[in-house]
Amino acid sequence: MIYLDNSATTKPKKEILETFVKANEQFYANPASLHQMGNAAEDLLEKARAQIAGLLHMKHVAFTSGGTESNNLAIFGTAFAYKSRGKHIITAATEHPSVLNSLGALEEQGFEITRLPVDHFGRISLDELKNTLRSDTILVSLMHVNNELGTVHPIADIARLLKNTRTFFHVDGVQSIGKLAFDQTAMPDLLTMSAHKIHGLKASGVLAFNDVEFKAVQVGGGQEAGLRSGTVSVPHAAALAKALRLAEPHRGHQKWNHDLRDFFMNYPNVKVLSPAEGAPHILSIAAKGIKGEILVSGLQKEGIIVSTSSACSSKSRETSHVIEAIRVPRDYRDGVIRISFGAFTTQQDIRHFKKAFERVNRLIKGV
Repeated sequence: MIYLDNSATTKPKKEILETFVKANEQFYANPASLHQMGNAAEDLLEKARAQIAGLLHMKHVAFTSGGTESNNLAIFGTAFAYKSRGKHIITAATEHPSVLNSLGALEEQGFEITRLPVDHFGRISLDELKNTLRSDTILVSLMHVNNELGTVHPIADIARLLKNTRTFFHVDGVQSIGKLAFDQTAMPDLLTMSAHKIHGLKASGVLAFNDVEFKAVQVGGGQEAGLRSGTVSVPHAAALAKALRLAEPHRGHQKWNHDLRDFFMNYPNVKVLSPAEGAPHILSIAAKGIKGEILVSGLQKEGIIVSTSSACSSKSRETSHVIEAIRVPRDYRDGVIRISFGAFTTQQDIRHFKKAFERVNRLIKGV
């Protein structure tokens, strides 16, 4: 099988699995315990934390179960801690459900949420963001790279815009960390990541942050400086640090993205939805009059694995909120598929995909 669904999840690298197994075998004690084995586990945990903070260019790191929990902690924690300052929060209409649903829950508690519209490639307007800011705006929450389109928000420009305000900036970096470079001179206040998007392990993520206070949303024994109670998995922390150390932009992704973009731009009844200047590892297209599920099934029979838009919504019969937000024409809306590359993707995989797509399309069209 040729796996081209890396934005949903990635295959763990062997070195990361080895780190996880070794840490489980040798550092299985509770890092909160006072005995020697507990101290050794705590030392490894804090070494991993320091490495991750350094690699992300952030001051603090809290370990979580992944991107969804990190986004929840960033949004609820900040909102509850600073609600006396204001209850206005800004986001975009195309954010991940873990962000949009968290903000929806806050809205029910009296917070005011502004959801910025996007253009047909999923891009927000910086001028509109600037005009939407108010004295009671406590948080702007935006993803760096859109998980369905690959659209890249100008994170550094937004960070500079908010620098001299009382508004915190949260960035969902799940689809960008390890793939795109960050401007170290203009980092957000809060940054979310998930290990399984960079060939690490599932159920492992972090919320990195600078000078922000939180209200804990998960209480218990007070682990992670009281931000996220529960026994911390030292093996997951060590494996995540290893994944981040090994992560680097893949030189082939941009070339393959352009190759497939050219292929589809000249293909009848197919629209390329991803912007040309988007993230190199994601390309979404829409086929006219064909259901995405049929394309996915047909490609799978050819040994190719892709998804219909987001894996979070691909098993739902409803159209993705991202596809609706960018106003894809109705006769193309059901035919969206997402192709996403990872560290194990090869040029040969791309050639096989193009040939397989042509065979499947002909079969569906009956020609």
